[in-house]
Amino acid sequence: MSIAHSHLMRAYARQPVSFVRGSGALLWDEQGVEYLDAIAGVAVTGLGHAHPEITAVIAEQAGMLLHTSNVFRIDWQERLGDRLCALTGMQRAFFCNSGAEANEAALKLARLHGQRKGIARPTVLVMDNGFHGRTIGTLSASGNPAKQAGFEPLLDGFVRVPYDDIEAVRQVAEQCPDIVAVLLEPVQGEGGIRVASIAYLRELRALCDRHGWLLMLDEIQAGMGRTGAWFGHQHAGITADVMTLAKALGNGLPIGACVARGAAADLFSPGLHGSTFGGNPLACRVACSVLDIMQRDDLPLRAAVLGERLLGRLQQALGDHPEVIAIRGRGLMVGIELSRPCKELVGRALTERRLLITVTRDSTIRLLPALICSEAQIDDIAQRITQLLKPAN
Repeated sequence: MSIAHSHLMRAYARQPVSFVRGSGALLWDEQGVEYLDAIAGVAVTGLGHAHPEITAVIAEQAGMLLHTSNVFRIDWQERLGDRLCALTGMQRAFFCNSGAEANEAALKLARLHGQRKGIARPTVLVMDNGFHGRTIGTLSASGNPAKQAGFEPLLDGFVRVPYDDIEAVRQVAEQCPDIVAVLLEPVQGEGGIRVASIAYLRELRALCDRHGWLLMLDEIQAGMGRTGAWFGHQHAGITADVMTLAKALGNGLPIGACVARGAAADLFSPGLHGSTFGGNPLACRVACSVLDIMQRDDLPLRAAVLGERLLGRLQQALGDHPEVIAIRGRGLMVGIELSRPCKELVGRALTERRLLITVTRDSTIRLLPALICSEAQIDDIAQRITQLLKPAN
């Protein structure tokens, strides 16, 4: 069936290809054509496609138990909570089905935190170009007018400042007494692969401590080893009060998590929040297996090494390209900003180079390869991008 005759809502600008099989960093379409995946399902399949251990766990657990409801104890959910808290320095976890849901939980924690402090209209400080999801709450927290257009009126309770600008945060702190939390990504993914400086994150942590704000870090895209550390903020040696995860936590199986420490860890009580499917035995067991594999194979370190290799190859090949403004990133989270809108490159990369990429903020090529890529595949990604951007004769 063609896209034009599909009964699906037209929520996506889909490319005219359908993949039927994957293995590691490779995909094959209906005609058996092989493609190199440089986006990993937009930072989801960090372990690659059809990882045999994940496949086996899904099959075994599906044959035992999928769902019982959160009315009852769920052993795998408790195990996953223990594992994540050990990795993050947090104390409690709430499980849901997506990154947007995880951020919704964080925003509800922020409002509860404010109410407990006697603030009638709690305000969350958010960042220009940030992206936290497509629900009305998370869309309101995001800083992308193009994604917000048509959904007004958005929710109030947010104050926006430039990203990676600590003086802007200090100024707002003096002007707005109702701030209760700060929400940001340590690396902005949808915002064009913008990396927050270590000094900025450390100063932000200090400001939150001084003012009694919650530091809430959206690690949905940057987390799970992608930046070369388990979580992006760990490069700065800080700890969040609330952190959100999703994407690579399930390697393609939907799962989200909101983890918290300190006062934020005990804000939810029965009846204040919930999720029908969140934290079911299948999703949580798979997430535990993802953590097992990542720890055993030291994939955060591998992402750091491969990321340096990818950045180096791209800078060497494209550093003098007339259309390239910047090549930036951390670990296997890399952006190539061009001097022009370049969304057409997504289709051209597919058809001309058999390469999966995305373009974000209209002019930045975003690369998010699987953490299990080989060095040869990383070199191949750089070569195909270089060929794609080769100036016409």
